[in-house]
Amino acid sequence: MPYNEIYQYSLVNALMSGVSDSGIAVGQLIEKGNVGLGTFVKMRGELVLLDGKVYQLQAEGSVRVAEHEEQIPYAACTNFKAQDTVNVTFDTKDSVDEILEKFDNHASNLFMAYRIEGVFKKLKCRTVKGQEYDGQPLSELGKSQFVANYDSIEGTIVGFRAPQAWQGFFVAGEHMHFISKDRSLGGHVLELSGAEVTMGIATINNIHLELPTSEKFNAAKLSTDDVGLKSVEG
Repeated sequence: MPYNEIYQYSLVNALMSGVSDSGIAVGQLIEKGNVGLGTFVKMRGELVLLDGKVYQLQAEGSVRVAEHEEQIPYAACTNFKAQDTVNVTFDTKDSVDEILEKFDNHASNLFMAYRIEGVFKKLKCRTVKGQEYDGQPLSELGKSQFVANYDSIEGTIVGFRAPQAWQGFFVAGEHMHFISKDRSLGGHVLELSGAEVTMGIATINNIHLELPTSEKFNAAKLSTDDVGLKSVEG
C-alpha cells in the first residue's frame, strides 16, 4: 500500500459483539503495512505488527511470532512514514495527545498514526486471555484481562488516534500497543509515565476498510457500546 494510508480488517463493534472466529491471514496483513495492531482468533491476546513481523502478545506477558497462515479477526495497519519525528518526554498517557495536537491541531476529524521508541519509566499494559465461549463479547473479556506493570522498560509503541465519529469502527481517541525491545513483553497500553522517547507522527486521510463476509459477522447485531468500549480500551 502507499505510505500513510490505513488498512483495517473488520470493525471494533464486531469484537464487542464477540465475532472473532476467523479473519485474514497474518501473511496478508504484512503486505498491507509496516506497523499495526489488532487481535487474534477468539481474541487470544493482542497483536503488534512491526517491521515485517506480526507478534502475538499473550496473557501472562509472553510474546510469540505469529505464523503466516494464522488468522486475524481484527487489525488496523499502515505503511508508516513519519511526516515529523520529535524527541519528547511523556508525563502521562494524555501527553501523547498533547504532542499530536502540537503537530497538527486541525486533525480532529482525521486519523493520526505514530511510532514511539525509547525508555518508559512506567507502563501498565493489558492482554485479553481469549474467549471462554463462542460469541463472548470483548467488554466481558475485559473484566478478566491480564494486567502487568513494567518499570524502566525499553521498547516500541505503535498507535493510532481516530476521530470520535468513528467510535465502533475504530477505537475513538488513542489506541496503542507496546512491545519491548527484546520482543519478550508487551500489551495494550492502559497507562504510561516518565517516558523519554522519539516519536514519529503522520496525519492520515485515506482509509481502506475490508469487512468480513462470514455468516457470524452478517448475523451479528452490531451497535456502538461507547461505555463498554471506553472501559475495556482504557
